[in-house]
Amino acid sequence: MTLENPSTASSPALAPVAAALAHLRRQAAGVVIGQDAVLEFCCLGLLCGGHMLLEGPPGVAKTLAVRLFARIVDLPYQRVQGTPDLLPGDITGGDVLTPEGRFSFRPGPVFASILLVDEVNRMPPRTQAALLEAMEERQVTLNRESRPLPPHFTVFATQNPLEFEGTYPLPEAQLDRFLMKLTVPYPDAEAEAAILSRKPLALGEVSLEPLPATALAAAQAALAGIRVEPTVVSYATAVIRQTREWPALTLGASPRAGAAMLQVSRALAAADGRTYVLPDDIKAAAPPVLRHRLRPRAEAEMEGQTADSILAAVLDAVPVPR
Repeated sequence: MTLENPSTASSPALAPVAAALAHLRRQAAGVVIGQDAVLEFCCLGLLCGGHMLLEGPPGVAKTLAVRLFARIVDLPYQRVQGTPDLLPGDITGGDVLTPEGRFSFRPGPVFASILLVDEVNRMPPRTQAALLEAMEERQVTLNRESRPLPPHFTVFATQNPLEFEGTYPLPEAQLDRFLMKLTVPYPDAEAEAAILSRKPLALGEVSLEPLPATALAAAQAALAGIRVEPTVVSYATAVIRQTREWPALTLGASPRAGAAMLQVSRALAAADGRTYVLPDDIKAAAPPVLRHRLRPRAEAEMEGQTADSILAAVLDAVPVPR
């Protein structure tokens, strides 16, 4: 799958998915250069309705990509800039005293359909925890009252690698609530030359046609009809369980991770024009879905192993059904 070669659905049931993907790809093309794989999975993440985490060094268009997708979906959008002094109430909102002497609830930026949390790992742990309930249950509880978040509530967060100064590691409970973690690398030489050759890009000057919320909802509903055979479910289960027994890992994937992997696999199948999931879809979904949920042992990290390299070994070890 590439942005330049959109798939076409082979089944009428997949027409909403094909139309939504074609629209998202068409609007994204040419804005962010050299990050086609990242943009593709952002498209799929929107169709899945899952939260996304983008990690990479500064200056590789993480924030630009998220702002782009916030603009090409016709949904309310808010942004939070992660800083060490950010308080939980700066995200969730709270009660304020009105001139009449009464307290009135003032919603924070979390009450939006698309929430960009820029440099999420620069926020202190207490503020990061304020997002847990919102990301999992799509609601915020303040003063013993639960307030539902808008439809299609989705968090797009960016972060710098942990080796950078002033960053806090995200807790495992919060990481597990992200559907996918995408690594945003430096562009290759050809893409970087294209970036340097064009004039500085101001996203506000780019003409974009938003995808209607009804079209997004129709595409998300169509994904539920993608068939997953019992043998493929067994294969996905074996991959998840193998991560818990792998000697180089101290923490494997949870059942939530398995459900997320099947969800992304359905989107991959639909993007390829199929109404059924193949084991190859599981393999393609595994890295972005599982890399942030695995914890390598210290000795494995000292040997240069990463979550991605360990996951590749796990996938090689699990027999593929035929």
